[in-house]
Amino acid sequence: MTGRPAPAVLPPSLRARLGLIAALAALVVVVVAVMYAGHSQSGRVDRWIIPPTADSVGPPWRYVALTLDFLGEPVGSAMVIVAAVTGCLLLRRPRAAVLVVAGAGLAVGTATLLKHVVGRTIHGPGNLSYPSGHTAFLTALAFVAALLATERLGLGRTAGTSLVLAAALVAGAAMGWAEVALGAHYPTDALGGWCTALAVVPATAWLIDRIADRSADAGPRARR
Repeated sequence: MTGRPAPAVLPPSLRARLGLIAALAALVVVVVAVMYAGHSQSGRVDRWIIPPTADSVGPPWRYVALTLDFLGEPVGSAMVIVAAVTGCLLLRRPRAAVLVVAGAGLAVGTATLLKHVVGRTIHGPGNLSYPSGHTAFLTALAFVAALLATERLGLGRTAGTSLVLAAALVAGAAMGWAEVALGAHYPTDALGGWCTALAVVPATAWLIDRIADRSADAGPRARR
């Protein structure tokens, strides 16, 4: 043991910018939720992008969409989380391992709660759709991976923020496309899921750092 504190999972140089992004993302989630609360059909923005219908994409892209969708299902997501946590522990980044579980879990949990509050449906009254939990899940994981890469590479504020946003955008766009292509969600559901992760993960990372730092400070005081 070296006694050195574990690196922050949310780099201090990124806290202000990601905090602002989280606040804006939360605002988008609320605005879109109000727009489509209780709706059971696509909105103008959705129809402008693509009319959501089942089987709207054929092979071979359908297989890609199904693979991405599987990553957000219980078995697939569990496999991804185990792999991600294992990688973080091998890199000796326990805070990142905690964030993988807590960030993804809270992002999906928040999306699930919002679905019941908003009440938007697709393909029948039993299929709550806003926001997309699959999109929130993959976006959250990409966000955590980018935070870890930022810390490991020692990136500055601009480069680190750009990397985090780029990773979140690619992951969110990929899963959002898959969900819309398979007819499981409207495009604005994917937007809501993406923004849900952008709002939840930075706050969760900040909380993990705060709790870990307080615990680290309490240890030396207790030994005095």
